[in-house]
Order: sequence, then C-alpha cells, then structure tokens
Amino acid sequence: MKTKVTIQEIAHFTGLSKFAVSRALSGKSGVSDQTRDIILKAAGKLGYFKDNSLLSGDMNNSNELHDPQNVRWSGTILILFPNVRYQNQESLYWGPIFNGISSRLNQKGFNILTLTEPSTDQLFTLLNPDAIRGIITVGSITTPILLEIKRLGIPVVMVDHLDPVFHSDSIFTDNFASMREIMLYLLRKGFKSFQFVGNTSDAHSFYERWIAYSSVLMGNGIEMNQIPELCSPAVDDFRQTFTSVLHDTNLPEVFVCANDFFALYTIEALESMGISVPEQCVVTGFDNTYDNIPVLATVNVNKELIGARAVDQMLWRIINPESNVEKKLIMADVLIREQYSRHSG
Repeated sequence: MKTKVTIQEIAHFTGLSKFAVSRALSGKSGVSDQTRDIILKAAGKLGYFKDNSLLSGDMNNSNELHDPQNVRWSGTILILFPNVRYQNQESLYWGPIFNGISSRLNQKGFNILTLTEPSTDQLFTLLNPDAIRGIITVGSITTPILLEIKRLGIPVVMVDHLDPVFHSDSIFTDNFASMREIMLYLLRKGFKSFQFVGNTSDAHSFYERWIAYSSVLMGNGIEMNQIPELCSPAVDDFRQTFTSVLHDTNLPEVFVCANDFFALYTIEALESMGISVPEQCVVTGFDNTYDNIPVLATVNVNKELIGARAVDQMLWRIINPESNVEKKLIMADVLIREQYSRHSG
C-alpha cells in the first residue's frame, strides 16, 4: 500500500514545478500567496498531509479509550476566530457558539484565551504552545494558519469548518438533512422553479446545503437552471450582482438561501426591484438568526449546544490523542412559517 504522496505527484497534479511545490509545503518564500494556496489545497486533496501511520494501516485500535468525565481539568484553551468581518463574538450566529464554548470551559475549570487569526502565518510566535491544552477554531480558518497549528501538535477541534490539509475533530449542524427537509417541503407545496443564493465557497456548511439542494432537485427530475453568479455573490456588492442577473423572465418561485443573512439580502434586493415577498416569490433561509423577515422556512440551529459539544470533543481528544478523528453532526429543527407562503402554480 502506498504510504506517501510525493512532491513530484503534487507538481504533476497542479502543473507547477517541484521547486514551487517544495517551497510552498515547507512554508518558505519564493512563491506567491495564490500559488501557495493552490499547492496546499492540491496536496490536501491528494492526501499528502495524512498521518503516515494511518496510511500504513496502523490505526491504533488496540489503545484503550479513556473517559473524560472524572478528570480534574486545568490549563488554557485557545479559541481562535478567523480574520473575517462577520465571523466574530458579536455575530448573531457565531456569538452564541462562542458563549456555548466559554460557558462549558468555565464549567470545566479551564482558562480561556481568545484570538483573531493574524494576517501573517506566524500565529504563535508570542505564545507558549506548552501552556495551551487545546485549540477550538470557530469558522473558516485559513490553510496557512492550520498548517502552523499542525506543526505544534496541539489537540484541535474545528467548529463549522473542514480543510483537506488538516485532519481534526469537527462539529457541524447536520446541514444536509435540514436542507433536504426544506426542499422536500417546498416540492410538496407544489413549487417547481428555484434558485440557490449564497457563496458555496465561503463555508463548508454552505457547500453541504448546496449539495442537499442540488440532490433533491436532481432526484425529483427538476432542472436546476442555476444562475452561476448567485452561487458566488460577494456580500459587499450583493445587490448589484443580484439585480444584474435577475429579470422578470428568469424570476423563480423560490429563492433558497444559504443562511438568513443571504435571505435578508435577497429580500432587500428583490424589494429594490419592485418585487414583493412573499406575494411574487418566496424565500427560505437557514440558522434562524432573524425572526422578523418574511422567510417561508429557516432552520433553528442550537448554537450554544454546538459550542458546548465542541468543548466536550476537545476533552475527549486531549485524553485520547490517538483515537480516530471524528466529525460530529448535531440535528437542527426546520421551522415553517406558513404566513409567508403563497399559492404556487
């Protein structure tokens, strides 16, 4: 069985030189940030960063598993936020997750250190890694930062994020199941034309919601006719993008949005075009971050529970460092607001 992906294979896969691949993988200068990102993502997809012991078949299954329940805990857990404007403690979505993490850590007796990832990849130059028991990342952390963490060998749990270069425990809402439930409800209501709205590359959760949306439509023989620009809109110029690609001739019955923020932007953009919701079309959201916008359906994510369960997984990982990486899904409740429905064709 092959045990290691080679630099030559990565170079062949990316079409770049072995020199560029080697510099990027070692964190050295000589390649642009864009090229480094391409190489790191390709290496992750090819399995370069996977642990050699796993590739050789040594799964450490003989190790006894330990129960974290009766451990007396101490030390510091680092909570790491991305350097993204809307992913912070004040966010209607991420704020409650942070509260769930911090409340659980306080309950267990840990000290808490909160950081926003810097623009450079020298995250821990001013920190003592030996003093940090574990790291909980919240949201989309950049690949270079994850590689910096990987070199430290500190236990990590990621909330709402996956990266092929970094294999660690992760906690997610069951995005696929909830979006599938919304789509099946819409089909039962008789709707036949849809557009997905939201940048599917912004977050792994958005991508999972897109996959569920697409699979239900394909599974029921409904043509997607997706407007590509609506799957990659930038928040800063959302209305301009939206209004430039939507016309009376391609207005769908339903806009299925990646979350409630995109639902709000969609409703505001439609209103600016003189299109009323839900009279002329309906909108669905996800995450239940607003209770005063006319969305037909959203998903109530227990954000505090996600944070608390991330801590529980961290405790498990600290005392079971050799156990297989786990991805945990937390079920959510689909909320239907019939008052924002309309008669469908």
